[in-house]
Amino acid sequence: MTVIPIQQLPQDDVLQFFKEHWGSTEMVISSGIYDCSKLDGFAYVDDQNSILGLVTYIIRVDECEIISLDSIVEGKGIGSLLVQAVEQKVFEQGCTMITLITTNDNLHALKFYQKRGYHLVEIIQNAVEQARAYKPEIPLIGNDGIPIRDEIRLAKQSGL
Repeated sequence: MTVIPIQQLPQDDVLQFFKEHWGSTEMVISSGIYDCSKLDGFAYVDDQNSILGLVTYIIRVDECEIISLDSIVEGKGIGSLLVQAVEQKVFEQGCTMITLITTNDNLHALKFYQKRGYHLVEIIQNAVEQARAYKPEIPLIGNDGIPIRDEIRLAKQSGL
Protein backbone atom coordinates (compact mmCIF):
# COMPACT_ATOMS: atom_id res chain seq x y z
CA MET A 1 0.00 0.00 0.00
CA THR A 2 1.32 3.39 -0.94
CA VAL A 3 0.59 7.06 -1.60
CA ILE A 4 0.89 8.08 -5.26
CA PRO A 5 0.08 11.22 -7.25
CA ILE A 6 -3.48 11.10 -8.56
CA GLN A 7 -2.18 11.54 -12.13
CA GLN A 8 -0.67 8.02 -11.96
CA LEU A 9 -4.14 6.46 -11.76
CA PRO A 10 -6.44 5.71 -14.67
CA GLN A 11 -8.86 8.63 -15.04
CA ASP A 12 -11.83 6.23 -15.06
CA ASP A 13 -10.84 4.92 -11.61
CA VAL A 14 -10.70 8.47 -10.21
CA LEU A 15 -14.08 9.36 -11.76
CA GLN A 16 -15.66 6.19 -10.36
CA PHE A 17 -14.25 6.85 -6.88
CA PHE A 18 -15.75 10.36 -6.74
CA LYS A 19 -19.11 9.20 -8.09
CA GLU A 20 -19.28 6.38 -5.50
CA HIS A 21 -18.20 8.45 -2.51
CA TRP A 22 -19.34 12.02 -3.31
CA GLY A 23 -22.15 11.46 -5.81
CA SER A 24 -20.23 13.31 -8.52
CA THR A 25 -16.81 14.80 -9.23
CA GLU A 26 -18.13 18.29 -8.56
CA MET A 27 -17.45 20.07 -5.26
CA VAL A 28 -19.41 23.26 -4.57
CA ILE A 29 -18.05 25.37 -1.70
CA SER A 30 -17.79 29.07 -1.00
CA SER A 31 -14.30 29.29 -2.52
CA GLY A 32 -15.52 27.96 -5.88
CA ILE A 33 -16.91 25.12 -7.94
CA TYR A 34 -14.38 22.40 -8.63
CA ASP A 35 -14.21 19.25 -10.73
CA CYS A 36 -12.17 17.17 -8.30
CA SER A 37 -11.17 14.70 -11.01
CA LYS A 38 -9.17 17.48 -12.70
CA LEU A 39 -7.32 18.71 -9.58
CA ASP A 40 -3.88 17.80 -8.28
CA GLY A 41 -3.88 15.28 -5.51
CA PHE A 42 -2.72 12.03 -4.03
CA ALA A 43 -4.27 8.59 -3.70
CA TYR A 44 -3.65 5.84 -1.22
CA VAL A 45 -3.81 2.55 -3.12
CA ASP A 46 -3.54 -1.11 -2.22
CA ASP A 47 -1.44 -3.73 -3.99
CA GLN A 48 -4.03 -4.00 -6.81
CA ASN A 49 -4.02 -0.20 -7.30
CA SER A 50 -7.54 0.04 -5.82
CA ILE A 51 -8.14 3.48 -4.32
CA LEU A 52 -8.58 3.41 -0.54
CA GLY A 53 -8.24 7.16 -0.06
CA LEU A 54 -7.98 10.33 -2.12
CA VAL A 55 -7.11 13.97 -1.49
CA THR A 56 -7.33 16.85 -3.97
CA TYR A 57 -6.08 20.40 -3.73
CA ILE A 58 -5.54 23.63 -5.62
CA ILE A 59 -2.73 26.17 -5.29
CA ARG A 60 -3.34 29.91 -5.53
CA VAL A 61 -0.05 31.86 -5.46
CA ASP A 62 1.38 30.88 -2.04
CA GLU A 63 -1.75 29.32 -0.53
CA CYS A 64 -3.02 25.78 -0.99
CA GLU A 65 -6.64 24.76 -0.45
CA ILE A 66 -7.53 21.12 0.17
CA ILE A 67 -10.74 20.59 -1.78
CA SER A 68 -11.56 16.98 -0.92
CA LEU A 69 -10.32 14.24 1.39
CA ASP A 70 -11.86 10.81 1.56
CA SER A 71 -10.72 7.56 3.12
CA ILE A 72 -12.86 4.47 2.76
CA VAL A 73 -11.06 2.70 5.63
CA GLU A 74 -11.30 4.71 8.86
CA GLY A 75 -8.72 4.62 11.64
CA LYS A 76 -5.81 3.24 9.60
CA GLY A 77 -3.93 6.53 9.06
CA ILE A 78 -4.83 6.86 5.38
CA GLY A 79 -6.24 10.38 5.71
CA SER A 80 -3.21 11.43 7.75
CA LEU A 81 -0.79 10.11 5.14
CA LEU A 82 -2.68 11.89 2.35
CA VAL A 83 -2.73 15.24 4.19
CA GLN A 84 0.97 14.84 5.01
CA ALA A 85 1.71 14.23 1.32
CA VAL A 86 -0.07 17.48 0.39
CA GLU A 87 1.66 19.42 3.17
CA GLN A 88 5.11 18.17 2.19
CA LYS A 89 4.63 18.91 -1.50
CA VAL A 90 3.06 22.36 -1.25
CA PHE A 91 5.23 23.66 1.59
CA GLU A 92 8.32 22.57 -0.38
CA GLN A 93 6.92 24.48 -3.38
CA GLY A 94 6.71 27.68 -1.33
CA CYS A 95 3.14 27.72 -0.08
CA THR A 96 2.92 29.43 3.29
CA MET A 97 -0.57 28.25 4.25
CA ILE A 98 -2.98 25.39 3.64
CA THR A 99 -6.69 26.00 4.06
CA LEU A 100 -9.77 23.83 3.73
CA ILE A 101 -13.49 24.11 4.16
CA THR A 102 -15.79 21.65 5.88
CA THR A 103 -19.42 21.84 6.94
CA ASN A 104 -20.76 22.46 10.43
CA ASP A 105 -22.02 18.87 10.78
CA ASN A 106 -18.65 17.27 10.02
CA LEU A 107 -17.39 16.89 13.58
CA HIS A 108 -15.07 14.07 12.48
CA ALA A 109 -13.25 16.40 10.06
CA LEU A 110 -13.06 19.16 12.66
CA LYS A 111 -11.37 16.76 15.11
CA PHE A 112 -9.13 15.26 12.43
CA TYR A 113 -7.72 18.55 11.17
CA GLN A 114 -7.32 20.22 14.57
CA LYS A 115 -5.29 17.23 15.81
CA ARG A 116 -2.96 17.89 12.86
CA GLY A 117 -2.32 21.55 13.62
CA TYR A 118 -5.14 23.24 11.71
CA HIS A 119 -6.98 26.16 13.31
CA LEU A 120 -10.55 27.38 12.84
CA VAL A 121 -10.26 30.72 11.08
CA GLU A 122 -13.72 31.52 9.72
CA ILE A 123 -17.37 30.51 9.89
CA ILE A 124 -19.29 31.23 6.72
CA GLN A 125 -22.92 31.32 7.81
CA ASN A 126 -25.54 29.81 5.48
CA ALA A 127 -22.91 29.03 2.83
CA VAL A 128 -24.40 25.61 2.19
CA GLU A 129 -27.76 27.13 1.26
CA GLN A 130 -25.98 29.05 -1.49
CA ALA A 131 -24.20 25.88 -2.63
CA ARG A 132 -27.56 24.04 -2.78
CA ALA A 133 -28.81 26.62 -5.28
CA TYR A 134 -26.20 25.21 -7.67
CA LYS A 135 -26.09 21.61 -6.42
CA PRO A 136 -29.54 20.78 -4.95
CA GLU A 137 -28.55 17.19 -4.07
CA ILE A 138 -26.55 18.47 -1.08
CA PRO A 139 -28.51 17.00 1.85
CA LEU A 140 -30.33 19.16 4.38
CA ILE A 141 -29.34 16.94 7.31
CA GLY A 142 -25.82 15.63 7.82
CA ASN A 143 -23.82 13.63 10.32
CA ASP A 144 -25.50 12.91 13.67
CA GLY A 145 -28.76 14.52 12.48
CA ILE A 146 -27.18 17.99 12.38
CA PRO A 147 -28.69 20.40 9.81
CA ILE A 148 -26.03 21.31 7.25
CA ARG A 149 -25.95 25.11 7.01
CA ASP A 150 -22.55 26.66 7.55
CA GLU A 151 -19.01 26.20 6.28
CA ILE A 152 -16.01 26.31 8.56
CA ARG A 153 -12.62 27.29 7.15
CA LEU A 154 -9.51 25.89 8.79
CA ALA A 155 -5.89 26.81 8.11
CA LYS A 156 -2.36 25.68 8.88
CA GLN A 157 0.75 27.82 8.43
CA SER A 158 3.94 26.27 7.04
CA GLY A 159 6.42 25.22 9.69
CA LEU A 160 3.74 24.32 12.24
